Amino acid sequence: MRERTVELRGIKDEVERGSAKATEQQHAKGKLTARERIALLFDEGSFQEVEALRRHRATGFGLEDKRPYTDGAVTGWGTVHGRTVFTYAHDFRIFGGALGEAHATKIHKIMDMALAAGAPLVSLNDGAGARIQEGVSALAGYGGIFERNTRASGSIPQISVMLGPCAGGAAYSPALTDFVFMVRDTSQMFITGPDVVRAVTGEQISQNGLGGADVHAEMSGVAHFAYDDEETCLADVRYLLSMLPDNNRQAPPAVSATDPVDRRCDVLHDLVPTDGSRPYDMRQVIEELVDGGEHMEVHERWAINVICTLARLGGQVVGIVANQPRSLAGALDIHSSEKAARFVQFCDSFNIPLVTLVDVPGFLPGVEQEHGGIIRHGAKLLYAYCNATVPRISVVLRKAYGGAYIVMDSRSIGADLSYAWPANEIAVMGAEGAANVVFRRQIAAADDPESTRAQLVKEYKTELMHPYYAAESGLVDDVIDPAETRRILIRSLDMLREKHAPLPVRKHGNQPV
Repeated sequence: MRERTVELRGIKDEVERGSAKATEQQHAKGKLTARERIALLFDEGSFQEVEALRRHRATGFGLEDKRPYTDGAVTGWGTVHGRTVFTYAHDFRIFGGALGEAHATKIHKIMDMALAAGAPLVSLNDGAGARIQEGVSALAGYGGIFERNTRASGSIPQISVMLGPCAGGAAYSPALTDFVFMVRDTSQMFITGPDVVRAVTGEQISQNGLGGADVHAEMSGVAHFAYDDEETCLADVRYLLSMLPDNNRQAPPAVSATDPVDRRCDVLHDLVPTDGSRPYDMRQVIEELVDGGEHMEVHERWAINVICTLARLGGQVVGIVANQPRSLAGALDIHSSEKAARFVQFCDSFNIPLVTLVDVPGFLPGVEQEHGGIIRHGAKLLYAYCNATVPRISVVLRKAYGGAYIVMDSRSIGADLSYAWPANEIAVMGAEGAANVVFRRQIAAADDPESTRAQLVKEYKTELMHPYYAAESGLVDDVIDPAETRRILIRSLDMLREKHAPLPVRKHGNQPV
């Protein structure tokens, strides 16, 4: 037995080292190996590998003479901040990380284990797609991954980390997961590569120009986060996991609050201008409100007229959705509606309370928006909020006009509590536009139309747009001192922690697409 154990140790050491030449080539590309990435992701010494000695059984095209251990996939589990997390990592040093039947079976197994254990799944992607030599068996392997991604959706957090190429059908697995991380220059995602694009359309473009990290973080919205190096990327994966529950049956992990829960935020008096036409940075508001000013923004560089971020209030994790007046005056458009809807849906899936900071002039007007389907895209955000059963609190900071006011988690669509600052304006539209519609004949018939318009605008504001009109109508629960916002939010969330709001019995809703 001692001799056999020595033999086993030798085999496993060889598996863990891998080919020195292939490792050197991987490093020369500016990339870490699969095992180096796993070491960065997990707590030291906690990773337990599964099926390290697995080999493929394929024949033909020389495969029978090349049967490396692991078959190019490192799978297993470990701990991140002491909590169990499962992973699979493509090992580009073996078959270029290409997926074959044995490779896929290992991934299927670890995905099934993650779902059964009720623990997050992190995929470390660095593969050349399906293993061509194994034909349709490799394609079927991807099908099994997609089916499991879908089955796990909303049950356990799924995070995809793109650390190399991901082309063709393989790109759909990350798209089915909750979050996609990418590293600049070394990771790319696309359905058809530059060569195919050039052959079909004549367009000349590089791999990074077609599907690099910045493209997907800024233009397509496929990537939620983009980084310059793998170390920083994996550190933020760990940070994100620290704010997520293990599964949909648990609450997010709480920590002891070091930032006083009753801290006043007097700077907010000067940070947000009362003039609705003046921009400001909503991120500064968020940083003033949340614990220690720390938050993790999702899709920071895509659809920037709305902010979606994870933070803590009083040690408890919350999801914050906020209009950003620095971009498009904070108006909702197609992309921002999609971005916010997906975030609201994620938070609701994993029991993360929602705080909505409202400063919205409406939906973005224009032919492009209407023809692009702003109606159905805006309905996605409306559906997500209406369907959410987690605690929901909205705060109107300044203006909230028209249908966008309703969509941004108003009381009328189910917000548990709605607060407003004393400079708020909640109305069908701005006073100028409203006066032009309501009093158009009176203005046209006046001897001095401009003076008459100014007077009528003032009257409209006095009657229907004063800060307490919504409170008088019961559409706002309270008008609050901005400096008290943090304390009130924390107390309100504490009260709502045991909220229970069952949905109608149904298979699932038919949400807008």
